[in-house]
Amino acid sequence: MKRCIKIVGLAAVPALLVPLALISVGQAQEAHVSRKDHDWGQEITGSLAGVKNLRVKVDMGSLIVRGGQQQGIDFSAHIRYANSSEQEARRQFENYKVSAYVKGDTGWIEAEWQTGHQPRRCSSEFSIRVPREMALVKLETDGGEVDATGVSGRVEAESGGGGIHLDDIGGGVNAETGGGSIDLGTVSGDIGLHTGGGSIEVHQANGKVVAETGGGSVEIQNGAQGAIIETGGGSIQVRRCNGKVKASTGGGSVDLGDIGGPAEIDTGGGTIRLSSAKGHVHAETGGGGIELYGVPSAQAETGAGGIVVKLVSTGGERHDSMLETSAGDITVYIASDVALSVRASVDLANGHRITSDFPDIHVHSEGGDYGPKTYTAEGKLNGGGPMLKVRTTTGDINFRRANR
Repeated sequence: MKRCIKIVGLAAVPALLVPLALISVGQAQEAHVSRKDHDWGQEITGSLAGVKNLRVKVDMGSLIVRGGQQQGIDFSAHIRYANSSEQEARRQFENYKVSAYVKGDTGWIEAEWQTGHQPRRCSSEFSIRVPREMALVKLETDGGEVDATGVSGRVEAESGGGGIHLDDIGGGVNAETGGGSIDLGTVSGDIGLHTGGGSIEVHQANGKVVAETGGGSVEIQNGAQGAIIETGGGSIQVRRCNGKVKASTGGGSVDLGDIGGPAEIDTGGGTIRLSSAKGHVHAETGGGGIELYGVPSAQAETGAGGIVVKLVSTGGERHDSMLETSAGDITVYIASDVALSVRASVDLANGHRITSDFPDIHVHSEGGDYGPKTYTAEGKLNGGGPMLKVRTTTGDINFRRANR
């Protein structure tokens, strides 16, 4: 059964009283309309008894939610109609319906235009204060921004095109916008993010992250349990992540810091850089350079760019490695305690060569002055181990001792 609530209309300056039609609280109400400069505004306030869940759905305007120590839910709706007459403002406000009620363990706040569309010069903002210990807060607006902080439960936010900002969320987060940016502070649960084209930034994710954007950049500063990132063309940056990272972009650069697990990296043409990883790394780009430092094993391929890889013992599982480029140099730094079996080749070696700091890697050349020349190399380090295959069509290959 729905429980009716009390809603009071307030104005910041002396106001004209007009009937507020279409407020679903079971009794007639009044709201105050005030004028500021050439604009007319209306403010509606109300409260709901303490509930576990809150759902807010409006067809326009921004939503601001703040968690605190109060027992119930307090809200205020500010509706403004710009550059209009008093008569026109009254007419528009009467067409705006705000409903607030409790059903079961869920509080509802809904707002919509009875005419089916909002006037061009009209805007609104909903400010809502909730108990911090709510289990679920779900927020939907057709076009405004969403801003929520201080909720210990799960938060779901959806906007037709506005930006979304969430912080200090104790549960999981799901956020979706048609094209705005998404900015997250600290979130304790799993995270799912999607925007049609805006940027995504996550400061502290204690759960798994799935982030998708049609074309904007993605940045994760600190992740605790891994991330799956996809963008249609923007850059990707992950400073630190304890779990597996899968990053894909249609053409931007990918810059990963310290990764506590394996990594899969793919870009249509940008550069790839990784500081360190505890697991196997697969990196592929259509044309940029690749730099992978401090990895146990790697598969790296670029259509036209150089490759630099530093192989170290991380204590994790190691796999065979393959490094390949069509046009570029390949340099491999190998730590002294890494056991490998090496096979390398330069297909068009005229003007290029293979060099090595390791006597156990033996270099050979074929061809000569009047035809194509190739270089190959084979050897075993520390008795041999997982295979390391290195190949460039035209470029140098260098094996170097890694300085710890």
